[in-house]
Amino acid sequence: MNAPDDLIRAVEAVLFAATEPMTAEAIRAHVGDGDVKGALAVLAEDYAGRGINLVQRADRWHFETAPDLAHLLRRDREEARKLSRAGIETLAIIAYHEPVTRAEIEAIRGVQISRGTLDVLMEAGWVRPAGRREVPGRPLMFATTPGFLDHFGLESRRDLPGIDDLKAAGLLDPIDLALDQLAVEKDDEDD
Repeated sequence: MNAPDDLIRAVEAVLFAATEPMTAEAIRAHVGDGDVKGALAVLAEDYAGRGINLVQRADRWHFETAPDLAHLLRRDREEARKLSRAGIETLAIIAYHEPVTRAEIEAIRGVQISRGTLDVLMEAGWVRPAGRREVPGRPLMFATTPGFLDHFGLESRRDLPGIDDLKAAGLLDPIDLALDQLAVEKDDEDD
């Protein structure tokens, strides 16, 4: 591969044929030495705004249908996966605090979680076991998966919304906001 165009074409071919998203190192194993990251940047720019896009999720790259055209490829309507409130809260705790144990999730939520809640999240491919904490009893820890990032359109966990973003979007319960305000007022009184 002498010319940069050859490397770019080779990277494109490897990604096109890949059945799963690939890291730059995995691509390099197929195409040999060269500026694979530079080739990926060129390809991402070339495919921007087209019917398919080259996207990076975490540290892996893959082609996907442009979001505004995805509806054209759906033959059957996907049945929306509805999570219970406990499932949503558990997923949020895992995403923001990973790796986290079941006991830590319960301490944050203030209530026990049923075994089925974690099972549903694992079946969805959004949560995975992440080893055991080195404490007595060695509890199992949980973390999010690349599938979680992909489903929610995130490059990394750093892209998760912050508290101000959630408030601005109206996604926090009024009771949560009222409790936060009471805590601020109490802190002001104590000063």
